[in-house]
Amino acid sequence: MQLQQLAYFVAVAETRHFTQAAERMRVAQPSLSKQIKALEADLGAPLFSRARGNVTLTAAGEALLPLARRILADTDTARQEVAQLAGLRRGRVRLGATPSLCAGLLADALARFHRAYPGIELLVEEGGSRDLVRALARGQLDLSLIIMPLQSDDPSLATQEILRENLVVVTASHERMKKPYLRIEELRGRQMVMFRRGYDLREATLTACRQAGFEPRFAVQGGEMDAVLRFVEAGLGVAVVPSMVLDGRPGLSGTPLAPPGLSRTIALAHRKDVEPTRAAQAFRETLLTFVVEAGHEGTLPQGVELIAE
Repeated sequence: MQLQQLAYFVAVAETRHFTQAAERMRVAQPSLSKQIKALEADLGAPLFSRARGNVTLTAAGEALLPLARRILADTDTARQEVAQLAGLRRGRVRLGATPSLCAGLLADALARFHRAYPGIELLVEEGGSRDLVRALARGQLDLSLIIMPLQSDDPSLATQEILRENLVVVTASHERMKKPYLRIEELRGRQMVMFRRGYDLREATLTACRQAGFEPRFAVQGGEMDAVLRFVEAGLGVAVVPSMVLDGRPGLSGTPLAPPGLSRTIALAHRKDVEPTRAAQAFRETLLTFVVEAGHEGTLPQGVELIAE
């Protein structure tokens, strides 16, 4: 019994006509008839009754038809699954992420994905959350790790909150604060190193300072994450940054803000109106599994809390 024979059998059963079945299957009618006879011989029973030009199913044909349909459907499903898996041997994932995430836990998640799918090209765009949301909406990214709330009214974007991270006041290590917490009001009059305009951390810091009743003083402004941390390390001023970026930086010291403090929520975003590629779906699954495992094992960076389960 061959799959092609079953496909010919189903075509004849559904059209009740050998010539029409041959046209549907795009084969010559004699070839189709030959394969049906071979199937009947293999099964040891006639499948069709051919009386005066009418084609009807025999009892054996009636019994075979649902089984044949199921076999053909399962075969098609298997082909699609294998094709998708084969597709993961190559392809690409375009991922957006904020600098703090690129410097923190994202590298380990990328490494896990690369080990599982070494043929997939990973393209990472680093930027502020607002810039990443715009790139995602324009179709320039498949997925993006962004900061909530969503700075866009585009209804085509879907988000899943996965992590919450605390913001801390960072100073050069030789200027370490001598207290466990710092109130935002204590930044009044202090020289600050500030991110460039449009950066979500800049907006969060300015909002917190203004709610406390003062305008911050800038020693220098306009940098990205690496530049801001280097300026702080050089003693130019203090900055408000995510706690995770301090890992592996002995020249810097972070002090939490007094409760309720400042925090931000990290979400994984994608477009709802575009079906993600198989590679993008695989990366999403890998990333979510990674952060959930890290949250349960207590290996998330200090000051980072799991939201997704």
